[in-house]
Amino acid sequence: MKCDVLILGGGAAGLMCAITAAKRQQHVVVVEKSNKVGKKILMSGGGRCNFTNLIVEAEHFISNNPRFCKSALKRFMPEDFVKMVEEHGIKYEEKMHRQLFCINSSKDILNMLLLECNNLGVEIHTDCEVSSVKTIGIDNLKERYEATLHLSSGNRVINTKSLVVATGGLSIPTLGGSGFGYELAKQLNLPLVTRQASLVPFMFSDNVKNLCEELSGLSVDVVVTANKKQFEESMLFTHRGLSGPAILQISNYWKPGDSININLLPEIDV
Repeated sequence: MKCDVLILGGGAAGLMCAITAAKRQQHVVVVEKSNKVGKKILMSGGGRCNFTNLIVEAEHFISNNPRFCKSALKRFMPEDFVKMVEEHGIKYEEKMHRQLFCINSSKDILNMLLLECNNLGVEIHTDCEVSSVKTIGIDNLKERYEATLHLSSGNRVINTKSLVVATGGLSIPTLGGSGFGYELAKQLNLPLVTRQASLVPFMFSDNVKNLCEELSGLSVDVVVTANKKQFEESMLFTHRGLSGPAILQISNYWKPGDSININLLPEIDV
């Protein structure tokens, strides 16, 4: 089997990539190892999918290559995605910090992406494991990669001109997170950056955990600070530690050994 673009991973990035490539008259195949595509989409935003943010600025983009964000945003702005959402009649609302959420369910966004893929002729295969990927040269390098896929019906070999690795990171293994993408990148001699946890809760194993357990389920508005970065949002006590928007945001800037300052009464000046 041959295709123009083979996309490994059927999450938000993989599906958007498939739509974009198919609009350019490319034959696109998406393979997903889980039994469904878009599982993380369904759980995002508490089940209502915070699908974009109207305040998107390059200085808030954390990367070894800050220029990438600027060039990417010139090609596709939040307003472009909002236009797609509106064309599909999906109702949404603007919340704190100009974040946009579905009024009904995250399923609206996933269904929109799947409908776009279907209308553009994108092939999607679930329950599909990638056994191997190798670089090949056929017909003057018109086909550059060969992937062996393990489907329920048996193995299938696909030759493709373009290979997109959209398998995600190591987070949430139950939703398909794994290190496959990193291992494949190593195999293909692609440059890698140091990995670190991002947008994650803080978990404790000392007396702080006992306190958090007693307060589990309580949400409070706080100002949290670490490494000269500050966020004023809600914080949630859990049975294992701290979570909520403020904690998830500050986790991007915290490093092991750093202290975290949490102001539980930000509106009160002693």
